[in-house]
Amino acid sequence: MRGRPDGGQKKRLITSVFVVAIFIGFLYAYYGSSNRGSSALEYGKSLRKLGSSYLGGEDDNDGKQDEASKFGDVEDDVVPKSFPVCDDRHSELIPCLDRNLIYQMRLKLDLSLMEHYERHCPPPERRFNCLIPPPSGYKVPIKWPKSRDEVWKANIPHTHLAHEKSDQNWMVVKGEKIIFPGGGTHFHYGADKYIASIANMLNFSNDNINNEGRLRTVLDVGCGVASFGAYLLSSDVITMSLAPNDVHQNQIQFALERGIPAYLGVLGTKRLPYPSRSFELAHCSRCRIDWLQRDGILLLELDRLLRPGGYFAYSSPEAYAQDEEDLRIWKEMSALVERMCWRIAAKRNQTVVWQKPLNNDCYMARAPGTLPPLCHSDDDPDAVYGVQMEACITPYSDHDQKARGSGLAPWPARLTAPSPRLADFGYSSEMFENDTELWRNRVDSYWNLLSPKIQSNSLRNLMDMKAHLGSFAAALKEKDVWVMNVVPEDGPNTLKLIYDRGLIGSIHNWCEAYSTYPRTYDLLHAWTVFSDIEKRGCSGEDLLLEMDRILRPTGFVIIRDKQSVVDFVKKYLRALNWESVATTADASSDSDQDGDEVVFIVQKKIWLTSESLRDTE
Repeated sequence: MRGRPDGGQKKRLITSVFVVAIFIGFLYAYYGSSNRGSSALEYGKSLRKLGSSYLGGEDDNDGKQDEASKFGDVEDDVVPKSFPVCDDRHSELIPCLDRNLIYQMRLKLDLSLMEHYERHCPPPERRFNCLIPPPSGYKVPIKWPKSRDEVWKANIPHTHLAHEKSDQNWMVVKGEKIIFPGGGTHFHYGADKYIASIANMLNFSNDNINNEGRLRTVLDVGCGVASFGAYLLSSDVITMSLAPNDVHQNQIQFALERGIPAYLGVLGTKRLPYPSRSFELAHCSRCRIDWLQRDGILLLELDRLLRPGGYFAYSSPEAYAQDEEDLRIWKEMSALVERMCWRIAAKRNQTVVWQKPLNNDCYMARAPGTLPPLCHSDDDPDAVYGVQMEACITPYSDHDQKARGSGLAPWPARLTAPSPRLADFGYSSEMFENDTELWRNRVDSYWNLLSPKIQSNSLRNLMDMKAHLGSFAAALKEKDVWVMNVVPEDGPNTLKLIYDRGLIGSIHNWCEAYSTYPRTYDLLHAWTVFSDIEKRGCSGEDLLLEMDRILRPTGFVIIRDKQSVVDFVKKYLRALNWESVATTADASSDSDQDGDEVVFIVQKKIWLTSESLRDTE
């Protein structure tokens, strides 16, 4: 029979437990701050109990949304008082373009095809449900147009490009700022002179690249820090500057910090997120792309994107060098574009400009079996989100064949002129004109509500998260802003109508993270976006965190949606460090919502982590 433990043993046990507890507490305090990322990851898992379906993933109920996550059903006691802050090393996190994720998941990707630079979104268990912190010393960005030429070094603390490209005038570090002289790999002495030389080669009047408004939209592939696109803006030409998050990482971040339209993407295996016949000019200045690979599939992707009669300006050693390898590449590339029915429009010094045909006549005259083939009749050239590229030529529609061109008015008339492609959706010119007028009035109302908070240069980079016909952006023509028009991939694919207006944008799925760096947009416009993702079983909480990621500190969000969505968002203001600016009802709804839409405007506060503050001090 065991006797009772004596009092001394009991005291020693209590003392031991106490000491162990203190030791564990010390370890947590010491290591806690360095493991905030993993803490946020665990917190993200707990959020799933609130119905968080995780951007790009399914929830635990086979896609069925938890009742608690439906707008209007979230109880106050399950709304977090605050979100954890991600570790400072995640201050530039792009969830679907995260190379650390690719490594951790051991994805088997073909590096030669650039698959590692394409989108790979994290599964539910790997998402960080936390607020992305700004870097130490972060400042409100320099305003446009001054920002074209300089940014705060603290906002993008990466100077390796300044050293690596020091002989090419990409960028120069000068005190607290990074200066952009306007140079590039091929145009060391300035993009403006290079642009004028291309216009001169093509015999455009007054050496103006816009060709009297007929050249408006440009795709710059491998854009660097986007100085080519920056200097095209003064000619009323807007450029989609495109580059991957590669060895020159942060080049797109620099472009957006400068206030220049840009997008993270790569010519790899999937189509770029733009519709067919979107650009008058594609440009590659020593972009280091192997255009001959896979039967010319990358050139054929440019062909899909170019309008009838569109140009491809190519500045590269192959266009002028006389060594054996460059001559071989030039010979094979010339043969390929000839079979694609492109012709040389101009060639001078180190640059060649090819032109795409105006109609199908040349395609029909090719010998049987000529490669590359024409695409199958059932191929939709405007289906792009996650769609594999095809090594085929997209022929023109019957309308384009008859019109011998795009049939678009010159800029700026095309902004308000109905597109010939309206008929693809069964839309009438009257509907287009009514939509344009409706959004003109709505945007006027928005600016009246924002007026106490903004000045003429407060906003530069704007995003319309559900752009429809692009009328929100069209209403902003007289303001010194540009708009990334996003068309959801599960709705009417109206992005081609937006490009036909002389605007730019991309296709996206708002159940996933967008392909941009944190802190890159001054204003987000969300028209019924929350209601749309609710129908898909995706989480409004996830979307709020994503919007916070891409929104600049002091930036604004305009939510136009049903009342229950606004009530839902209001519950998260404190956790997101957002503050309400204005709320108003609007009876001019033309959506499928029940009842009037409500306009809710919020502003993101500027904040720093304790580590950032300590570094700043």
